[in-house]
Amino acid sequence: MFTLKQLRYFAAVARHRHFGRAAAECHVSQPALSLQIQELERFLGTQLVERRRNAVALTEAGHDIAERANRILIEATDLVDHARHRPKLLSGRLELGVIPSIAPYLLPATLPRLQESHPALEIGLRETQTATLLDDLVDGRLDVALLSLPIERPGLETLHLFDDAFMLALPSGPAGEGAAMTPEAALAGENLLLLEEGHCLRDQALSFCGPAKLGSRRQYGASSLSTIMQMVANGFGTTLLPAMALPIELRPDMPVRLYRFAAPVPSRSIGLAWRRTSARKADFHALGRILADIGSSLAAPREGGPSIEPEALRLPSPQRRAS
Repeated sequence: MFTLKQLRYFAAVARHRHFGRAAAECHVSQPALSLQIQELERFLGTQLVERRRNAVALTEAGHDIAERANRILIEATDLVDHARHRPKLLSGRLELGVIPSIAPYLLPATLPRLQESHPALEIGLRETQTATLLDDLVDGRLDVALLSLPIERPGLETLHLFDDAFMLALPSGPAGEGAAMTPEAALAGENLLLLEEGHCLRDQALSFCGPAKLGSRRQYGASSLSTIMQMVANGFGTTLLPAMALPIELRPDMPVRLYRFAAPVPSRSIGLAWRRTSARKADFHALGRILADIGSSLAAPREGGPSIEPEALRLPSPQRRAS
């Protein structure tokens, strides 16, 4: 009978389309991996891959069997999770994925609490964009993901944790026209600074402010809120800043003005996602309670304070939120 190891090796080859990269992922030599793939082909009685000089192509049968192999591997992982983690909540290894616009703001307070309250839990972290996290969830490389909701991916369940309010950040120093910009003008035209393509925070900003004049907006390709906030402080434009990022991204000496929005306050929905077949739902709900407790205190802007001015704005009618 074929083995789970052979299926895992073949799934890696199907994913990378390259024997060397697949062997590196599986922590084996390339000849050893290639031999296991050949044995799998002999047992199944069909060719799975076409070996080329610099790449690998899947045969028609290979495509079909790769999909079935992934399902079998995920079921096997869920079976092991069920056996190992049933006796004790939040114990053992848990692979957690987080999007970049959440990780640096929520994890520093969450990880120490998890370590203290659940010392038997070993967290593995992956920080990347939403699309990659969802692929890793579906393929079984992650157990659970912390991201912005809603998501549209079959086979996944989600849990809403809390809403993270947005605030408008404008330059306040002597940096030319940006310093004198009105909040209303900041929401239109080329002055709204956005993260690069692929970040859900960019999509959410466009859903709240509208995609009009997107082509005329300045494209900087920033991949972090830290970079965006430095550009705002130097008069390059304005941005929507999630409330949970305030303690880290807004220093007292930064020449930046913050504005709260009038109700309904624009916000993003923060939640967890996992495979519907996972046996660790109790773990994910327990993790969610901790994240919600910490996140709720970070995600609502405090009333008053020297860095938050009392002006309230009204956004245009919000469009459908992107994930």
